Amino acid sequence: MTETTDGGTLGDADPTRDPSPRPRWRNLALRAAGSVALIAVLLWRAPDFDLDELVPEWRAATGWYLAGAAGLTLAGIVLSSLRWQAVLGVLGVRSRLGALVSHSLAGQFVANVLPTTIGGDVLRVSRLSRSSGQGPLSFASVVLERLTGWLVLPLLTYVGFVVNPGLTHLGTATSVAIALASATLLALVAMVVAVASRRFGRRFRTADGWRRFAGAVHLGLSRLRDRPRAAASVLLVGVAYQLVLVLAALLAAKAVGMGVAVGPTAILAFFPAVAIAQVLPIGISGLGVREGAFVLFLGPLGVPPEQAVALGLLLYLLNLAVSLLGAPAFALGGRAAPTPGAAIATG
Repeated sequence: MTETTDGGTLGDADPTRDPSPRPRWRNLALRAAGSVALIAVLLWRAPDFDLDELVPEWRAATGWYLAGAAGLTLAGIVLSSLRWQAVLGVLGVRSRLGALVSHSLAGQFVANVLPTTIGGDVLRVSRLSRSSGQGPLSFASVVLERLTGWLVLPLLTYVGFVVNPGLTHLGTATSVAIALASATLLALVAMVVAVASRRFGRRFRTADGWRRFAGAVHLGLSRLRDRPRAAASVLLVGVAYQLVLVLAALLAAKAVGMGVAVGPTAILAFFPAVAIAQVLPIGISGLGVREGAFVLFLGPLGVPPEQAVALGLLLYLLNLAVSLLGAPAFALGGRAAPTPGAAIATG
């Protein structure tokens, strides 16, 4: 699981809107074509690419590595739900962890399994809005939860380079990873400064549509600022969530046969950069972008293109497999009625 949304935008989560799905289906088709084009370019740039090498040799430990990576991917969904619950607590929304895990699994199923025009995060906002009756705060909670990821991912990349200074001498791989991390942090700071200002909040407090949701994000940031301990707990859960995904990626790397050159610090430095890159809206679920990024980052460590691409595809398949667990939640979760436990806490 990564910090991505597919098939729609959070702005579409407004239940009062009924936009035509045609433009989004066109966008979905364009992104699918983008993934195909990226993979084609990747193969063209590596003329000696051997498709047979995409399937690694099965060893005694391969099954354990795969099982561990799948288990950690599932644990990541639970931790992301804990992060969401912590954000909701700051916003004053009572929520049950089990319900949030169900919404998250349903969102993963929609984003990764169904050829849908509705994004997974949009589904989460919609279902939480229905149960809590608080559309703007539901939207704000998902946005703020995602923002913590955009803060943690670049920091993990920096930590990886600090812990293993040898990784700072890998040329283009190092430069691109640091550039992605730095650009993400700068963009995040600029957005937070703009949205958190009191002038912004007054301007959008009574607005409709996406501006009303932007005002709710302003409210959420204000409450995080007023409750630093609660904000710290959100970040701690966010760090734990990302570290679990880093460990899952490490086990996946071992499953495809990568050696000691791709150790914990290498994954710590480069996997967050891959997660940032694959959010670019030029492919389906990061397909093509993720694989190309692994080729770029791991090539200087002696990893052949076939193994780098295999790692990207394996992480996608693991996420896809875990997302299938969200099918029941997707099918049944939409029938949930508002519950007292989802009411807004005042004071």
